Amino acid sequence: MTSLLTNTSAMTALQTLTQTNKNLAQSQNRIATGQRVSTASDNAAYWSIATTMRSDNKALGAVQDALGLGAATIDTMYTGLNGTVEVVSEIKAKLVAARTPGVDRDKIQSEIKELQSQLKNTADSAVFNGENWISVDSTASSYNDTKSVVSSFSRAGGQVQVDTVTVDLNAIKLYDANLDTAYAAQTFPTATTAARDPLLDVGGNITVTVGAAPALNIAVAAGTSLKDIAKEINKLGIEGLSVGINAAGDALAFKSRNDANVAIDASVAGLGAAVTLTALATPVDSNKGILDKTYDAYTGTAWETFSVADIDISKLTDNATDLAKLETYISAVDDALGTITDAATNLGAIKNRIGLQQDFVKALKDSLDRGIGQLVDADMNAESTRLQALQTQQQLGIQALSIANSGSQSILSLFRG
Repeated sequence: MTSLLTNTSAMTALQTLTQTNKNLAQSQNRIATGQRVSTASDNAAYWSIATTMRSDNKALGAVQDALGLGAATIDTMYTGLNGTVEVVSEIKAKLVAARTPGVDRDKIQSEIKELQSQLKNTADSAVFNGENWISVDSTASSYNDTKSVVSSFSRAGGQVQVDTVTVDLNAIKLYDANLDTAYAAQTFPTATTAARDPLLDVGGNITVTVGAAPALNIAVAAGTSLKDIAKEINKLGIEGLSVGINAAGDALAFKSRNDANVAIDASVAGLGAAVTLTALATPVDSNKGILDKTYDAYTGTAWETFSVADIDISKLTDNATDLAKLETYISAVDDALGTITDAATNLGAIKNRIGLQQDFVKALKDSLDRGIGQLVDADMNAESTRLQALQTQQQLGIQALSIANSGSQSILSLFRG
């Protein structure tokens, strides 16, 4: 039926053209933006996921920057630590040379003093972005003995988590401007000596017990020198316990600044009755660094303190007491060298870990980019082909609508005479 009031063909052609125009606009938008999901109305679920992933990717970019800054800081501190190893080794060599009888220890001390200055300069110069982790002042209000480097950002179950790589400054610092007042103000127990009884010197075990910890045993043969015994006890590495030899050379001298009772039983080895060094009422923990840490040396009649940073051998002579003190200095420098080596090893491991994490974060960001792309990116080959098809459909739709509209004109010819 042909009607003047209802042009069904034109309505159909118009609906088809309208839909074609909508599809054409959508295709043009995808080509312009490169995305098939650019707004929530395109696909609410995919748009929400992609938006969250983009935000997380930006957070990972911040992690990348933090890792770069942390890596540079740690590399600077590692360089500073590594730079002190050779200098401390040289100080140790100078002290060993000073053990030679008749050597001019005053001149050797002048060399040691310059090396000590070099150590301080090296530590003070290890600064990056205003940070120095190996020459510190633990009394500063802003001081924190744990440094953290942001290493990762993750999201699981809707919960975000930021992980860090931590560096314990107490394990790597070389100097601390802290005056160590707790140590200076503490009164230590009087040095206790254990006299040697030649008649009972049959050898045996020396046991050292700290608090409730299991006893540590040292086996000694009959006639073992007190000097060797003192070395063996010191080698146990008990924090706060020092052993020396008195001026007469016939007794061991013990000193403890431990926070637990230290019992030393050398009676089996013929060194006299067991002694117990009473724990300090207030624990004395040095806050100093590796190079200005306090060590104890026995002068033969009294105890004195020193550090690698202030060793002075200029007034030492060839008497037994001074030589024993010199060997204590050598032992302390060797201990500091071992601690620096451990610190550098620890920092080097952290440095390598951060390098691996940097590579991982970069790969993770690329992976997230690919994941976002799979959700929202448009297939440009398909869209360009679709665009051409829709443009053709648009042209045909316009022609169809034109034909449908002209159909009503043909009705007039029926009424012409």
